Amino acid sequence: MAKTGIRNRVRELRYLNGEMTQAALAKAVGVTRQTVIAIENNKYSPSLEAAFKIAKEFGVPITEVFSYRPEEG
Repeated sequence: MAKTGIRNRVRELRYLNGEMTQAALAKAVGVTRQTVIAIENNKYSPSLEAAFKIAKEFGVPITEVFSYRPEEG
């Protein structure tokens, strides 16, 4: 899987929210744990709907979770 230009703070936000597990976040958002792992490793960009659900789960704006930095080179 190729890395994307989308960066995120999902792992950090899970930690700050009572050390939420990947499985708990996946269940709350409606994706698999493997999807959460791929998102955290910047190997998968979530759908817009999933991105909003993740932000809502943490109670922050989507821009607090995701940012776009195009790959260089």
